[in-house]
Amino acid sequence: MLFHLVKKDFILTKRYLLIMLLFAVVAPIFLYSQSGLDNSGFESFLITVLFSEYILFNTVSMQEDKYKGSALICTTPHTRNGVIKAKYLFVLVIFIGCFLLYNLATAISTSVGLKRLDIFNVGTALMIISIFYGVLIPVQTKLGYEKTKYIFFIIIFLTPFLLPRIIEWYQSMNFHFSIGSSLPYSIGVWIPFAVSFLIGLTSMLLSIQIFTNKNL
Repeated sequence: MLFHLVKKDFILTKRYLLIMLLFAVVAPIFLYSQSGLDNSGFESFLITVLFSEYILFNTVSMQEDKYKGSALICTTPHTRNGVIKAKYLFVLVIFIGCFLLYNLATAISTSVGLKRLDIFNVGTALMIISIFYGVLIPVQTKLGYEKTKYIFFIIIFLTPFLLPRIIEWYQSMNFHFSIGSSLPYSIGVWIPFAVSFLIGLTSMLLSIQIFTNKNL
């Protein structure tokens, strides 16, 4: 059942899907070449994921709001729980797709120097995405697309300008903080994934509760 709901979301984004696939390959190369930061590979990946996720997710939200898609889906055998779970799965699938396309970008841009991300950086990117959508989905479920679209658009728009400054500031302070430093490396690198799962699960349960009690 979830497969069909996620498939429906990708069908709604078909107008932009090919463009975003190309963007997910080209954007990391371009952003990396324009950045002088030591960790610019992570930065370029994160910005690419944020924009790809937002454009595709926003397209689905806009279409569903315009045509009352959620109300219509709930008249079918699909449950309200399933509708919400599909949103989170949709975000996760896009993230995985962007990660695979980023690896393709590293393979075709050896001259630029773009390198593959380690497990910890991938987990950190997923954690940041989980925080953003862990807030966006419940808020949008509660207030609706029209009341929230500008707030999250501004956040996404400012990301390419603010993120490099934050990373540059972090590097200039010479912080040596390591998550799970007391744990073996093979365990510590997976902590961001665990945090992402907990954030996503908590957000999903909250969104389900909101959507279950919502009058469509």
